Amino acid sequence: MKLIDTDDTVLIVTGTELPAEMNDRRIAYGLKGEIDRRGAGKSYRGAVVVSDAWWAQNRIFHLCPAVAVGGPGVNALAASLAEELPMLVRRNDRVFVQGKWDGEEKRASLWGIDRAATAEAVEVFLREGHCDAFLQAAWKIPTSAPTGRDLA
Repeated sequence: MKLIDTDDTVLIVTGTELPAEMNDRRIAYGLKGEIDRRGAGKSYRGAVVVSDAWWAQNRIFHLCPAVAVGGPGVNALAASLAEELPMLVRRNDRVFVQGKWDGEEKRASLWGIDRAATAEAVEVFLREGHCDAFLQAAWKIPTSAPTGRDLA
């Protein structure tokens, strides 16, 4: 049975080391819940949380839209995207939202200088429309379509 569709399933990637597991994975599951809700039960329009080690070992899934949660110091995907992705939000040098989803690859990186700042980065991503824009691009929804709860 197929669990992931490389066009519609969003991978949320957290670090593998203990600090990332303790601090970022819970935040990532909150983001997963929001993405799943926006997918409204449509096949494969949801998210799966994986580690950066799993990401590195399963290159076929690099075709999936991906969101790194946790900073470059604890998340290998975030580290690889740090110089590549434009900075969309930078708040008080504590909260960072990076992303680019207008090309073939759909990527975002959400992080902060500590657990609270990373959680705030995820909230900014959700609250300020970046998540909806990311999902519209990832799920190939026309820009005239509704956003938020109606993305399915």
